[in-house]
Amino acid sequence: MPYARKAQCLHESIYTVAIAGNPNVGKSTLFNSLTGLNQHTGNWPGKTVSNARGRFSSDKNDYILVDIPGTYSLMSNSVEEEIARNFLCFGNTDAVIVVCDATCLERNLNLVLQTIELAKNAIVCVNLLDEAKRKGIKIDLNALSRLLGVPVVGVIARKKSTLPALISALDDTVENRKKQSPMKIKYAEPIEKAISILQPVLDSELNTSLNTRFLSLKLIDGDTQLLDEMHSFFGYSILDNNNISNALDSAKEVLKAHDLDSNSYKDSIVTSIVLEAERIAKQVVKLKTKRYDQFDRRLDRIFTSKWTGYPIMLLLLTLVLYLTISGANYPSQLLADGLYWVESQLDKLFHLINAPPFLHGIAVQGMFRVLAWVVSVMLPPMAIFFPLFTLLEDSGYLPRVAYNLDKPFKKCSACGKQALTMCMGFGCTAVGVVGCRIIDSPRERLIAILTNSFVPCNGKLPTLIAVITMFFAITGSGLFNSIISAAMLAGIIVLGVLLTFLASKLLSKTILKGVPSSFTLELPPYRKPQVLKVLVRSLLDRTLFVLGRAVLVAAPAGIIIWLFANIYVGGETLLTVLSRFLDPFARFFGLDGVILMAFILGFPANEVVIPITIMAYMSKSSILELSSLESLKQLFIANGWTWVTAVCVLIFSLMHWPCSTTLLTIKKETGSLKWTALSVIIPTLIGFALCFVFANIARLFC
Repeated sequence: MPYARKAQCLHESIYTVAIAGNPNVGKSTLFNSLTGLNQHTGNWPGKTVSNARGRFSSDKNDYILVDIPGTYSLMSNSVEEEIARNFLCFGNTDAVIVVCDATCLERNLNLVLQTIELAKNAIVCVNLLDEAKRKGIKIDLNALSRLLGVPVVGVIARKKSTLPALISALDDTVENRKKQSPMKIKYAEPIEKAISILQPVLDSELNTSLNTRFLSLKLIDGDTQLLDEMHSFFGYSILDNNNISNALDSAKEVLKAHDLDSNSYKDSIVTSIVLEAERIAKQVVKLKTKRYDQFDRRLDRIFTSKWTGYPIMLLLLTLVLYLTISGANYPSQLLADGLYWVESQLDKLFHLINAPPFLHGIAVQGMFRVLAWVVSVMLPPMAIFFPLFTLLEDSGYLPRVAYNLDKPFKKCSACGKQALTMCMGFGCTAVGVVGCRIIDSPRERLIAILTNSFVPCNGKLPTLIAVITMFFAITGSGLFNSIISAAMLAGIIVLGVLLTFLASKLLSKTILKGVPSSFTLELPPYRKPQVLKVLVRSLLDRTLFVLGRAVLVAAPAGIIIWLFANIYVGGETLLTVLSRFLDPFARFFGLDGVILMAFILGFPANEVVIPITIMAYMSKSSILELSSLESLKQLFIANGWTWVTAVCVLIFSLMHWPCSTTLLTIKKETGSLKWTALSVIIPTLIGFALCFVFANIARLFC
């Protein structure tokens, strides 16, 4: 093995290397292959919203790799572009690996040309050569290297056997074995003249390794954000230097004399870059046929059509949910049986050591039983849902979902990228909130954050599945049960999406007024999913990560629940007293005091709502095991549940306050208690309103 992730450095020198590239070109896959870290990858844009770091060692050097956000340019038109550009400018990198997609090299060359103009050392890594070969695309890598003046290496990032050449080129680059002579983009004559005035002054006045040609372009453009970063980097404002300030004024006078304002200046620069990329691509890319993407276009006519796109989305969603529900029942029962056997052994152990009843109650009847419920109920559905979801992602279908939902979000004056963050929220709402960073507009980002909890996360799914199966699919064959449950769960999710549209519209017309911004969404090529890798990554990156978070929250929650059920006030448990206090208010909305109390105590983790409800109804001091969903249904019916109650529980489970982890994430992302409070108030008010309307209409007709 020529490289590996190392716990300790093997060599004296450690080099910092940035991995740059357009979204969806395989940057994170390359990062994972080199470092061995589980940075999540996917076949849709916007996956990397912050800088991921990892280490690896070659035979000669140690490296710190930094996976910077995917971006189409370094013009700082978005948050991703600012992060990427600032890191390349001020991150003290020893080299930059620019990853390109071999199937669409010309578009990727726009970023390559800007990067080699900015970076001290650059390597162009042409990825997805297998996809290019399948489509009849051949790239002359040697010719591309000669034209760019930097090393060019072809790889298949997911295959480690193709990476030694890249690592060798990286070793040569950081050790300066081969002198690079990167090409310079030839801009329009007035711009080149303006650069020639300012750049020599920057060279003489600034003692820096920063590329002064690139800085000249951005200073002439009046990039205030870059000026702020430079102020922080140098410790002073470079415009306070009279020589630099005068040279900048002279450079701008040149542009003014040629009628180049800010917009035409930017347009001219972009045009020069695009034309240069087109010229290079024509020389190095050879196509067997001009219709190499015909298969993808045919699929897009089906998956993105206004007539077939939405029905296919619903069918695929229902299919995923059907497979999740039907496949999770038996493993859930096996896990429950195994964990309750473990509990019996713990009972014997505590009895053997004569542990105090209080300690036994907290540790076993409280903490362990809640953990057992969470693991047995959550793990099997997640172990099925996440791989299926990841297969759709890896195949390239999820960007088509975002494309289909772009128009509805625009009609709500929101951003189409919200569809992507909404998809992230299916796994964990907190992850979806962090994913909102891919939305450039602060207004639209806030809308996405405030409405991200409107689709059910993994913590809500167990409650939804259990209630649906008990009250709406408990009769008939197993196949019929699963189909009905999947269809109803899909309906609940669709309701959440519709409410997302409605809430986004209301927010954009009231406290977050504004017009929708436009954005470019790349539709990646369809790819054959890497089934084995998807299974491993989805289980490690998603299932176990989310389950681990739930377990960490559920353990202390189990202790709190046990205390509520064992602290007596006037001969009754605190849980019973509080439930009775909430009962009149809760029944107004088709619920009861126990249910509402369960949701309140489930604030740390939505997964514990059903266990708390069981405990309160059985008037026991701990959560008890019920042999089946049928026996659980009978317990609920005996305590006044009807189909109306079940529907109201489904509605309120979908629409209520986010969990504690999500709220902490919202506070961190927004930096505001106001927006954090609104993220609680908005879904909760909608949930109560929907429950009130449904319950009272049902009472009139039933």
